[in-house]
Amino acid sequence: MNLASPSFALKSVAAGAALCVLALAGNAQAQDKTLRIAMTAADIPRTLGQPDQGFEGNRFTGIPMYDALTHWDLSKADAPSVLIPGLATSWAVDAKDKTKWTFKLRPGVKFHDGSAFNADAVVWNVRKVLDKAAPHFDASQVGVTASRMPTLVSARKIDDLTVELTTSEPDSFLPLNLTNLFMASPAHWDAKLKAVPASVADAAERAKQAWTAFASDASGTGPFKMTRFVPRERLELAANKTYWDPKRTPKIDKVVLLPMPEANARTAALLGNQVDWIEAPSPDAMPQITQRGYKIYSNAQPHVWPWQLSFAEGSPWLDKRVRQAANLCVDRGGLKQFLGGMMAEPKGTVPPGHPWWGNPKFDIKYDVKAAQALMTQAGHTAAKPLKVKVQISASGSGQMQPLPMNEFVQQSLKQCFFDVQFDVIEWNTLFTNWRRGVKDATANGSNAINVSFAAMDPFFAMVRFSSTKTFPPVSNNWGYYGNPEVDKLIADARTTFEDAGRDAALAKLHAHLVDDAAFIWIAHDVGPRAMSAKVKNVVQPKSWFIDIATMTMD
Repeated sequence: MNLASPSFALKSVAAGAALCVLALAGNAQAQDKTLRIAMTAADIPRTLGQPDQGFEGNRFTGIPMYDALTHWDLSKADAPSVLIPGLATSWAVDAKDKTKWTFKLRPGVKFHDGSAFNADAVVWNVRKVLDKAAPHFDASQVGVTASRMPTLVSARKIDDLTVELTTSEPDSFLPLNLTNLFMASPAHWDAKLKAVPASVADAAERAKQAWTAFASDASGTGPFKMTRFVPRERLELAANKTYWDPKRTPKIDKVVLLPMPEANARTAALLGNQVDWIEAPSPDAMPQITQRGYKIYSNAQPHVWPWQLSFAEGSPWLDKRVRQAANLCVDRGGLKQFLGGMMAEPKGTVPPGHPWWGNPKFDIKYDVKAAQALMTQAGHTAAKPLKVKVQISASGSGQMQPLPMNEFVQQSLKQCFFDVQFDVIEWNTLFTNWRRGVKDATANGSNAINVSFAAMDPFFAMVRFSSTKTFPPVSNNWGYYGNPEVDKLIADARTTFEDAGRDAALAKLHAHLVDDAAFIWIAHDVGPRAMSAKVKNVVQPKSWFIDIATMTMD
């Protein structure tokens, strides 16, 4: 990319307002150790405990400000992230009733407002998204939470530091799912509720106003606490020097988070020293970024960048030959080169050698002649191409470079008799539509959707897209894929509580999904982010997430 070119200059105009705001952060940095981050999100992810904006929300307003019962280990760059204790020190499923789990809680933990974290707080946080009768129930947090832990039904206090969680069916995935349930302060919320004017008589409206006030003055237990929040503009966090984990007590004084969805604007902000860190830099700007002394971090991660397909009546993807042809017609090697090497070429949801691989018979590769033959068998030719429509975003968490990537795939598929159209919408809207499903009006006639997803949790990686129990609005089976054979494979994995047996069951499921070409697997992300050399102790884990708390600044 030529940064002096007129096209770059025009695109950078969009960053003008953001750069004015960023100038204020530059003054603050001279006085303390301030880390300024430009996100791909178009807005600040929600701050009230359950973030939106996909996993970018978890990355920047979830993990820094809050804790969950279980955490991902983000301390290593050379090994997959694994589950570790968070606010729970241990957990176990009941040997006689595998719908019951006992979690032992960490003693001495305080919320940012000074109130104690305990079993009552866990029960309160479960009820906020699952119990419609709870006075603090918040429907706006349900969609981004319940779909990620669909079998959890209730929590019960046993004593101050012990809680029992109940699932609707035996579910060995529960501890993994709980990384998404962040613990907000009940006492702080109660204070916000008391401040709601007495003239507001409706209980639901009072709760809504309390949550709105909480979002602007949040209280979790995390390593950073909120100090300033300006919707759609900036979020400022300060180090929580009394954080319960000494290894994650921040040495950086302040973090400033700024929404900046346009890649060229992020690049200009970094090169102009307006920010210290940008997510997903423009591939063609990477040489200049490194020449100017900035560092680009990347790592293989459990991430899938696919087209998720519709299996509803009338979908053009119901023919397996068409699905396999599309998988064979994507020039992934060319796409990788186009992205400056910042992707991995997938053979499925997980790579060969992974415990869940399962040796599928269908080999995902670039084979145009084989793809054309399949399309011809299915009745499609260059003169009579197959029309498909894909709903995509212009930016967003884990979406890499969605517009140019999808345009590349569009041209790649054209040679195999596909006529691809796009419905381009804002990222958070796309993410909401993803939960509503292809049969909802928000699909706008699309028969595929491009939402990237995490693959470190078997529910996230496969189950929520293939179970007949996860059709919308329960979870993210947008295209209504599923059959009794797949449901049986899922049940085998879910009800196996021993690691090796569960992995074997998941391997059978993965092989089935690949052989059935349930997705078009296009890319695995490597999470590129560019940072100032002043940011030290950066660990880029094999994960969607990254831990700001352990970083330092010169």
